[in-house]
Amino acid sequence: MSPTAAIIVIGNEILSGRTQDININHIAQKLAIAGIKLKEARIIPDDRHVIINTVNKLRAAVDYVFTTGGIGPTHDDITSDCVAEAFGVPNEIHPESFKLLEHYIGAENFNEARQRMAYLPRGAKPIANPVSIAPGYVIGNVYVMAGVPQIMQAMLDNIIPTLRHGKPILSKSWYAYQASEGKVAKDLEAIQKKFPQTDIGSYPFYNESKQNGVALVVKGQDQQAVENAAQDIYNLLVNMGYQPHEGEPQK
Repeated sequence: MSPTAAIIVIGNEILSGRTQDININHIAQKLAIAGIKLKEARIIPDDRHVIINTVNKLRAAVDYVFTTGGIGPTHDDITSDCVAEAFGVPNEIHPESFKLLEHYIGAENFNEARQRMAYLPRGAKPIANPVSIAPGYVIGNVYVMAGVPQIMQAMLDNIIPTLRHGKPILSKSWYAYQASEGKVAKDLEAIQKKFPQTDIGSYPFYNESKQNGVALVVKGQDQQAVENAAQDIYNLLVNMGYQPHEGEPQK
């Protein structure tokens, strides 16, 4: 059975619209390649009660939980305090991380605020950060990463090889201009029932050339089932008078 995962994006700046999250998409793609099924993704505020409850609920529900955000030096970076409380352990200075940060930043600039980045829940193991040194960490099945995409991606690259992998999640797509969800819905449902081991999605699009249409996507871990379902979708579009194009529609 394939391992499962959930993502928790932590940050008021995401919920307010000030910052656009791109981390979910990147993590989801990496997990799909590793054959780890993403079951859920949540965006939550910098709220102690919400963070603790969400971490505890999801770590009990899936094999791996990935969090992003809230491990910097400012007052609203409370993720580590909350993760420590969720696991019932103190959040304390991690000596090795403290030394690395002090050396990187310089002792004269390594003030109390920056020292916060060297605090990890007791028992946590650091996740290397080759970009700015301040570590992420893993405790239990929870992987805590930075919110800055470049740093998060570097951390994730160190994490993925350590996880239990499943069969890669394969994907095949067709799109057709002028096609509509309403016209293909009934036949598409029949194809989904024919191939229950796949996940078939329908996504309308409108591009900059003012062309509209629908993209039909098949995903799954059974390569033959994915290919057969994709062939049926191709035939469906052709029989309805559309010209299928493989891949994703142009913007």
